[in-house]
Amino acid sequence: MTQPSRISAGLYLHIPFCVSRCLYCDFLSTTLGSEMQSRYFSVLRREILHAASLGFGKKYRILSVFFGGGTPSLPDAMLIADILDTIRSCFELAPDAEITLECNPGTLNDEKLHMYRKAGINRLSIGLQSADNKLLKSLGRIHDFETFRREYTAARDAGFQNISVDLMYDLPGQSRVQFRDTLRQVLSLPDPPQHLSAYSLIIEPGTPFWERYHEDAERKALGDCPLFLPSEDEEAGMLSDLKSILSGTSFHRYEISNWTLNGFESVHNKGYWERRPYLGFGLGASSQADHMRWKNTSDLNEYLSCSFARKESTHLSRSNEMEETMFLGLREMKGVTRQHFQEQFGVSMDEVYGRVLSNLTELHLLSDDGSAVRLTDRGISISNVVLAEFLLD
Repeated sequence: MTQPSRISAGLYLHIPFCVSRCLYCDFLSTTLGSEMQSRYFSVLRREILHAASLGFGKKYRILSVFFGGGTPSLPDAMLIADILDTIRSCFELAPDAEITLECNPGTLNDEKLHMYRKAGINRLSIGLQSADNKLLKSLGRIHDFETFRREYTAARDAGFQNISVDLMYDLPGQSRVQFRDTLRQVLSLPDPPQHLSAYSLIIEPGTPFWERYHEDAERKALGDCPLFLPSEDEEAGMLSDLKSILSGTSFHRYEISNWTLNGFESVHNKGYWERRPYLGFGLGASSQADHMRWKNTSDLNEYLSCSFARKESTHLSRSNEMEETMFLGLREMKGVTRQHFQEQFGVSMDEVYGRVLSNLTELHLLSDDGSAVRLTDRGISISNVVLAEFLLD
């Protein structure tokens, strides 16, 4: 009997360890040391084996693996290599699978980088955030720009040919001049990165930045002049500078917050935006497959007891999946095609969203060429408001 073909999917591995917690960060992370790290990776390996025993290994063909955190580059590199060996024993990896490791400057060295390469990691995502050392200190980062530049060069010397750099803007006390200088310093690196992610700071509850700046963020949201954060005009100017500077390069924008050279789009992130199934392993990791979404426990002690029970398990209705197809797909510059929507749901996009499409097009928030719909520049600037229009009652 012919075996059914495997379904393309991605894997996410959450590595929650950090040297210290950045002042703006609300991700699941801990500063526990090497003994706890070894214990965690042992449980992570057991979780992957458990998933394989449930049949996931036979069902899915893996196009991307992403180690996120936390700081995945903090633990011993051999722990990462061992997890990749476990993945290969349980899943079929595509020959050209993208295997990404998130890194923080200050945690890399030549030995680690060569071990990552030997283990099969072929993409690094390095969190620079800013080239201004005063801003880095104010964010609670453990590195300065010189450390980033040194470790970036070491990664190139180790043979990494696909590197993404993360940047942040709209930071407290940040000026347009500082942000432009960060962009220019990154682009002037010897052998500059193939991919850039640029995110506006969000003041998250439960973080030190929330205590310091949430009132200022509320002032800004109400249209008042903030005391510490850049004004709305300054924030818009930083985004304008980003677009202007990158327009003079070979980078193109392929998603609201992501820019790339041709051929270096993030396979893993595109999987999220295009609703490819994904399995998450590790503390608090999320999964989506078989019309279901679920999470792992966010309690470290519970996770370390090898509790792999699904938390917040939700069945995704047909309406849920239509909504997600639109407000995830519209994050990409290519938008959502009518053909794709029809093939997914057996109904036309216009039957479901005709009035919404018409209204947003009239407001110049959406462009519609008859085959695909896309956010306009104006639509991107208020994307959260626009995308909410695709929620179905």
